[in-house]
Amino acid sequence: MLKEQERQQVIKAVAETKPLILDEMKRSKVTVKGAADYVTNVDLAVQEHLKRRLAELFPRIGMIAEEKGGDLERTPDGTYWILDPIDGTTNLIHHYGLSAVALALYEKGEITLGVVYNPFYDELFYGAKGCGAYLNGEPIHVSSVPELKDAVISYGSAPYEKEYADELFPLFCRIFKGCADFRRSGSAELDMCYVACGRVEGYLERNLKPWDYSAGSLILEEAGGCVCGWKGERLSYLTNADVLCCAGQFKDELLGMIKG
Repeated sequence: MLKEQERQQVIKAVAETKPLILDEMKRSKVTVKGAADYVTNVDLAVQEHLKRRLAELFPRIGMIAEEKGGDLERTPDGTYWILDPIDGTTNLIHHYGLSAVALALYEKGEITLGVVYNPFYDELFYGAKGCGAYLNGEPIHVSSVPELKDAVISYGSAPYEKEYADELFPLFCRIFKGCADFRRSGSAELDMCYVACGRVEGYLERNLKPWDYSAGSLILEEAGGCVCGWKGERLSYLTNADVLCCAGQFKDELLGMIKG
């Protein structure tokens, strides 16, 4: 695990991306990777910045990242940075304001540091293993709402894999009928952080990649929440996963709805 001074250096490096993102957006070029899946100059600039800064600070730690040039062979006993330079690229190109830089530190099977930064709202979430979770330096905790009927649940619609829509939307309908309301932000990492700070009580999405859920999962756990797969299993952080996040009082009920 990193020491506190080292963690603050990492947080500072992530926060440094704000002017980079805002400047790059003025001249950004968009390319298409797949259906509803984009990469922009912003993604590439942020990844290059953090790859360079983290290599200066911690030269022995490699990086697993979304965009080309940041992927490594993954072994469970390794130590890696896991980076999504922009989680919510579709939001970014539509100027929606819900996009985030998400960085996690994976160490031998667990995440020990998570940082998620939305430069448009200037909200920086972070958590360190055993040290709690914070939003702009203030401690955060999951919601204490006791019943699902009063809970707000967010979801991801798997926009890159629309062949799952006929299976997923009946599930969303079941949950929607049992909760107070739904939200859909378009950023998995921000959804997890919103569960962590009590803005929503739960979040679920199918087939997330490691950089979509690693940072937010630690922040949520340190805020007192639960993170697991759709069968209740522990996440590996090195492979894609169907992810459920929630305040603990809703875990069993939501897993039951997922199982149908």
